Amino acid sequence: MEGVDYLADERRKAEFDVDSMKIVWAGSKHVFDVVDRMSKLVAADPVFRKDDRTMLSRKDLFTTSLKKSAHAFKRMNELNLTYEEATELRFFVDEPTYTDLHWGMFVTAIKGQGADEQQEKWLPLAQTMQIIGCYAQTELGHGSNVQGLETTATFDSKTDEFVLHSPTLTSSKWWPGGLGKVSTHAVVYARLLIEGQDHGVHGFIVQLRSLEDHLPLPGITVGDIGTKFGNGAYNTMDNGVLRFNHVRIPRNQMLMRVLQVSKEGKCTHSDVPRQLIYGTMVYVRQKIVKDASNALSRAVTIATRYSCVRRQFGSQNGGPETQVIDYKTQQNRLFPLLASAYAFRFVAEWLQWLYGDVTDRLKVNDFSTLQEAHACTAGLKSLTTSATADAIEECRKLCGGHGYLCSSGLPELFAVYIPACTYEGDNVVLLLQVARHLVKTVSQLGSGRQPVGTTAYMGRAEHLMQCRCRVKKAEDWLNPSAILEAFEARAIRMAVSSAQSLGDFPNPEEGFAELSADLAEVAIAHCQLIVVSKFIDKLKQEIPGKGVKQQLVVLYNIYALSLLHKHQGEFLATSSITTEQALLATAQLRNLYSQVRPNAVALVDSFNYTDHYLGSVLGRYDGNVYPKLYEAAWKDPLNDSVVPDGYVEYIKPLLQNNLHLSRL
Repeated sequence: MEGVDYLADERRKAEFDVDSMKIVWAGSKHVFDVVDRMSKLVAADPVFRKDDRTMLSRKDLFTTSLKKSAHAFKRMNELNLTYEEATELRFFVDEPTYTDLHWGMFVTAIKGQGADEQQEKWLPLAQTMQIIGCYAQTELGHGSNVQGLETTATFDSKTDEFVLHSPTLTSSKWWPGGLGKVSTHAVVYARLLIEGQDHGVHGFIVQLRSLEDHLPLPGITVGDIGTKFGNGAYNTMDNGVLRFNHVRIPRNQMLMRVLQVSKEGKCTHSDVPRQLIYGTMVYVRQKIVKDASNALSRAVTIATRYSCVRRQFGSQNGGPETQVIDYKTQQNRLFPLLASAYAFRFVAEWLQWLYGDVTDRLKVNDFSTLQEAHACTAGLKSLTTSATADAIEECRKLCGGHGYLCSSGLPELFAVYIPACTYEGDNVVLLLQVARHLVKTVSQLGSGRQPVGTTAYMGRAEHLMQCRCRVKKAEDWLNPSAILEAFEARAIRMAVSSAQSLGDFPNPEEGFAELSADLAEVAIAHCQLIVVSKFIDKLKQEIPGKGVKQQLVVLYNIYALSLLHKHQGEFLATSSITTEQALLATAQLRNLYSQVRPNAVALVDSFNYTDHYLGSVLGRYDGNVYPKLYEAAWKDPLNDSVVPDGYVEYIKPLLQNNLHLSRL
């Protein structure tokens, strides 16, 4: 029935103030108000409908996406939205499109790497969408290894120009979003060659298409790389291929904030530190961590609500069957994911602060925390995106067979999210970068140089290498200091052990390659410690609202103890805990699940997602799943006709045993 809240009983069980939790999730009352207004604005606009997205052809999908992007920009101007409001509106349109790369990468690159006069020229054009840009770095043959890029930019001092060229097939730019069909310009990364000398990879602003008829300019081959994984999903984006055949651009279109090239071909480093580029990297990766919390919370909302609606088995004397969410196996799989969504949200908040701190330090040439901040954000990008991708798939399985339907929203969410495990750094490569930093930090212990930031705990290595966990009963695991010390001991002991193993190899690089799988686990242990510690820091803050802090404490304990349970092999192998303590942690975890159970629906309601944004029949706010699932089935194009196309040619002859007479 329409207008009936089938989850009302679940909502009445809540032991905390949901409105207050919504503000905690948003970060502030101001942010909540902006997000709430923009999400409802998008949901109420028929142009932004997306319920048919997974049924559209690639061409129709792309054209519809262009329409939505143009309409969004039109609405931003009509409503005179602030940058913050416009950003949230684009987010809730919920469709990967060229504007993501234009604003998120092209504009950001010019701001971060362009000299003042370059910013004055290009930013007004980009910000008013008079030009549309993308970020052309990745090539067919090289992604993570940026220093291996093959595209060249050779300086011609006679004409005061750079000549961009793609010398090999593998030097073709491959994957940049917005490149395939839309972008008029790109920031292209190429090897700077001057008089035969290679000066490394630098960025260049290159016009790709005519501003009159949108045709590619001479010497440029550009197009889309083809359909990607999943229905709908990332296929709204025109990821492209780009090749240059001796394309000339003016010298002043090389981004010159850090390195300048004169008319004579002389290279001069500016006063701006090259490390500034790392500041941009910190910004991008902290945003990716926040996106992970968004995607994970969305999947968990769908799985939680549907787990309350779905009933299977357990009927007593003809009464209702048991809600799926009441099965311990369901709770054991679902509630750690719910806790992870909140954990990732809070570590993303901290990363936002870290970006501001790094930026302020760079302004006064303070690079003391930069290397650690870079390693930290690389590791958290890897940890949160991998965990979120796995969690979305787990949520699909938690919804049983119906989770496999596109109308559940989960297959498309999975397909659209998983590229995050690869872009902005392959997750395994990033973990190995973190591991290098950790091994280096271990090697410097005792030198008088104190570890900083998230590695500060390593300064207490002597204590952490010897301490013993003091947990004696299950309730002791509710002590944050007990959990934190166990995670610190595990992380430092794994790092020290790997560093010692590396010392057994005559060639350090050979050892690093041989032990890379172990080193990746070291990095994961360190990054999980960061998330746990930042959750604790959040709980130390004043958090208003009836019962809100108590719920967050429960979620923190579930997050930490579920990780301890999952990785207990490492905790036991490093003697960070005993077998008895591991069993006590598991017992406490079961108790915590019982505490979350009555609050589960209210906790996902606190994400404040509209049904439009969720895009899921299973995750509907009102829980009216089955009638809507039935309705959705009849909207499929295959049901446009009662008798299917092909019946006369292929089915009828088969049924009448006349297949030999058909036109096959």
